[in-house]
Amino acid sequence: MSAVVVFIIFAICLVIAIPISISLGIVAVLPGAFDASFTASAGYVIRSMVGGIDSFPLLAVPMFVLAGILMAHGKISEKLFDVFVYFLGNKRAGIPCAVIITCLFYGAISGSAPATVAAVGSMTIPLLIELGYEKDFSTAIVAVAGGLGVIIPPSIPFIMYAMATGESVSELFLAGIVPGMMISALLIFYAYYYCRRHGEDREKIQAKMDQLKAKGFFNILKESIWALLSPVIVLGCIYSGVASPTEAAVISVFYSLFVSLFIYKSIKVKQIWGIMVEAMKTYAPILFILATSTAFSRVLTLMQVPQDVSAWIMTHFSNEIVLLLVINVVLLIVGMVMDTTPAILILSPILLPIVEHVGMNPIHFGVMMIVNLAVGFVTPPVGVNLFVASSLTNVPMMQIAKKAMPMIGYFMLALLLITFIPAISLCLLS
Repeated sequence: MSAVVVFIIFAICLVIAIPISISLGIVAVLPGAFDASFTASAGYVIRSMVGGIDSFPLLAVPMFVLAGILMAHGKISEKLFDVFVYFLGNKRAGIPCAVIITCLFYGAISGSAPATVAAVGSMTIPLLIELGYEKDFSTAIVAVAGGLGVIIPPSIPFIMYAMATGESVSELFLAGIVPGMMISALLIFYAYYYCRRHGEDREKIQAKMDQLKAKGFFNILKESIWALLSPVIVLGCIYSGVASPTEAAVISVFYSLFVSLFIYKSIKVKQIWGIMVEAMKTYAPILFILATSTAFSRVLTLMQVPQDVSAWIMTHFSNEIVLLLVINVVLLIVGMVMDTTPAILILSPILLPIVEHVGMNPIHFGVMMIVNLAVGFVTPPVGVNLFVASSLTNVPMMQIAKKAMPMIGYFMLALLLITFIPAISLCLLS
């Protein structure tokens, strides 16, 4: 069976709404089922699925998922938002900018874009609407800024990329810091431009600021310092050599539990079992997708798909700039129709040899790939962030996407800069 037929069947499975994990399992088994001489029998596929999830670095993923859910229940996003509003609220576009920075910090806690949108959006979107901002703008800015959750470390997609390519998780985390900050700055610039053009209800904002100022700076700082310290502790443990990324993820869980239980007292002991169940329900589908993606990726390798695709691309696109633009377009399209985990595990082995051939650093390529796929979180038809944000406000998904288009444009500008200026991703590594 040819690779083209395999991908056509895969596309048909997705179109007729077969879950992506089952679709990947089907196309992983098919080549061996139709050709008895092919190495990848059903037994090989099952062994690949089990072997694919037997990974120590992969243990970081459920830990970061659990830490994110603990912090969502612990209302840590509220503490972060209050301290940023205190400093920025009186400025033009201060409240939307505080939302973006809260997404940035919360992404550094949860490592997940949808989790960031859910935790930050459930608290900030009603406030933005109450302060006079348009409902679709309020929803769109959280949906787009939530994408920072997969770029700012710790990032679950970076762990997946490291697993697929063998690169260092710590170096990938470090490489994501400057791109994430740059994208945040561009989104803040757009928020300032939007608010300057459309105006703000300064009376409502001032009334909110008066309430916040009445609490006093030290009281707000005392409440928020534990939330602000979370990413510092996690990343500090990794880069000081105290803990590996997986061990730091476990530290993050215990820190989140301690702060939520004993400092903020926002969750009770009897809620912990429900939180654990929620974390397992969140992680189990990811694990199944991961297993089938790994098996499918190994089957493609046996079919020599990476070599064939590499040879075809290098033959037709000899110019390095054109080549990188083509790869960006491919990743953007894939990000629009496929979940991040299978996209990374399937495409990394195919595309990495191509970019290495033109001298691109694998860490640099990893950042470029994740930023591309982050755009997919806010673009139809799959756009997970759009679905989450829409469920919070009942604004139709396409209406959110339309309002988000200028912000996606800034994301794309950042993507071009990241692609052609390697120092943006690699400056902290040197």
